[in-house]
Formats: sequence, C-alpha cells, structure tokens
Amino acid sequence: MTSPECEGPEHHPPVIDPLFLATPAVATYDNARPLSNASGFFFRRDDRLYLATSRHVLSDPDSGHHPDRIEITLHMDPRDLTRCTGYSMLLYEKGSAVWHQGSDGGGEIDVAVVEVDRSALPDGAIICAFTPEHLVRDFDAIATDAALCIAGFPLGFGDTLHRLPVLRHAAIASPFGIRFQGRGFFLTDARTHRGTSGAPVVMRIPSPGPATQALPWRLLGVHSARMDMGNRDTRLDESLGLNCAWYADILMTLTETGAPRA
Repeated sequence: MTSPECEGPEHHPPVIDPLFLATPAVATYDNARPLSNASGFFFRRDDRLYLATSRHVLSDPDSGHHPDRIEITLHMDPRDLTRCTGYSMLLYEKGSAVWHQGSDGGGEIDVAVVEVDRSALPDGAIICAFTPEHLVRDFDAIATDAALCIAGFPLGFGDTLHRLPVLRHAAIASPFGIRFQGRGFFLTDARTHRGTSGAPVVMRIPSPGPATQALPWRLLGVHSARMDMGNRDTRLDESLGLNCAWYADILMTLTETGAPRA
C-alpha cells in the first residue's frame, strides 16, 4: 500500500494550502475515555513517517496525564475535504512507550515523535509532511521581524466539517537561534490557548525550491506552552502573551535510526 504525499508526483494538489493537511488534530484517550485535545504535524525522514507533538501531550506525570493511545484525522480526498477518517495509534507496546523524546544540557525537551506505521494507513490517505529540508539551517537568515504562523487547534477548536486547524499569526519575541534562558526554545508573541500544544511554528518560504515547493513553509519550532511569570499578580497584571517554541531541529535527533524511546 502506498500513501500519496504532497511531494508525490501522482498526487493531485489539494484545494487548500497543504499546511492545513500537514497539521492534524491530536486527541488523547485512556482506552475509550477521551482525555485531552492537542495539535501535531507530520514529519517525514527518508521513507519513515512520524507524528510530532509536545511530549506533555503523550505523558505528563505532574498532572497525572497518562493516555494509552492517540487518534488523529486523515483526509481521504484532496478535493472533497469532508471525506475524513480517524486513525488511532497506541502509545505503548508490551508495556513500553513507543514515542521518542529528548533532553539536552538545559533539561527535558517538550517535543516527542511517534512513528506512523505506513503499511497500516488507509488506502488513499493524504499525508502532507515536513521534511529535513524544511528545517532552518542558517539561523541568521530568519529576520527578527519575520511573520510567523502557528497552525493548530486552540481549545480543540477548528473546522469541524472539514477537520482542519486554524492559523494564529505570531512574531519572534526572543533572538532566534539563541536558547532562551539556556533552554532549547525561543519565544513567540501570539495569542494561544490549551490545545495548541504540539503545533508547528512556521514561516512562509517566498521562493521555495524543489524539495519544499509542495509545502512552502519553513519549520522553525514546535509550540509548547504559554510563558508566564511566577510572581505575576493575576488580579492586576495581564498575561505576557508570550509562548515557548522548541527549536525544530530536535526532530533530527528524535528521528535518527535507533533513537531511544521514552
């Protein structure tokens, strides 16, 4: 079974920007009991396909969040976007977690990937995926005033008929390429909510090359959570409106052959 991808020559171009098809909603479950809603995106490396999201979407011991499976929505027709199906993925195999997560000198990184069994995908499923070519190689090439977008499902909200995410406009709020306070993320200035965790932080490529033409967006980061001050007076002071976005190059580490599981 083959699954047509946005990059595939046999694929009919979708009627919308492929960014919307690269970012499925992620629902977490404990058996049949729904737990939470989040965001994610597809990442393809060579012939292996992954779903990337925030690590805390898959496991968050501090809050007692321990789903055993996730479900995403797959589109089945590039023209009729109401034709969708749910696709479920187990998070444990023989009692061991199947996802990959990482850490560095600053501590744990709030990004995780789950490999998608391509042979189990339904025939005709449309998979638009980021690749290593979409990652930023030259941090200096990203202007401080670059216009960013965050594609996700805030509070689980999206187009329920076509099962598509919504876009939030964002700006870079800390020097891109610098690890904010020594952690592996940068800050964005955007209005976000619960449910956006795991969403890709992207920037339009003005002149995409052959490897990125089908999905003309540069992948900068993975949205994690809102940044707030512990000493903020919640009665007098508004939220900062800033967010943590983990640098997307962590995906290369998490998708290496033989990368350890969680």
